[in-house]
Amino acid sequence: MVAGDIDAALAIEQQLSPDPWRRYAFEQSLASHRAAVVVDSQQQLAGFVLWSVVADQAELLNIALHRNHHGRGFGRLLLQSLIDQLPSSVSTLFLEVRVSNFAAIALYNRCGFNQIGERRDYYRSSSAANAGREDALVMALQRL
Repeated sequence: MVAGDIDAALAIEQQLSPDPWRRYAFEQSLASHRAAVVVDSQQQLAGFVLWSVVADQAELLNIALHRNHHGRGFGRLLLQSLIDQLPSSVSTLFLEVRVSNFAAIALYNRCGFNQIGERRDYYRSSSAANAGREDALVMALQRL
């Protein structure tokens, strides 16, 4: 991902997330040497993944795929690309996911992630019934 991809990534974020990343968050991720991968389809940004690495741990910061590309294996491709690019010194990849994001949770489970915790009221909620907050599952992939 390069700076020129940020507008397309923002459009995907705004389409999918009740609390999308802002331009500044993407700029900071790219400037902080956090790695990113994009999937192009017909010269369009179809999806992205951003992560950070510190010592022997990595964290998936953001992953999103344009709705037109859901159900076609691109999400798994993005996630596997991240896993494949991690330095061999990384023993654990962590992530947080909304408890209501069933498709993402299923993908993470298929890729070997396990739930290791929960964060109460972690995300802004898109549902007024949740008083503006939603819980997150904390998941981890242990690499041998």
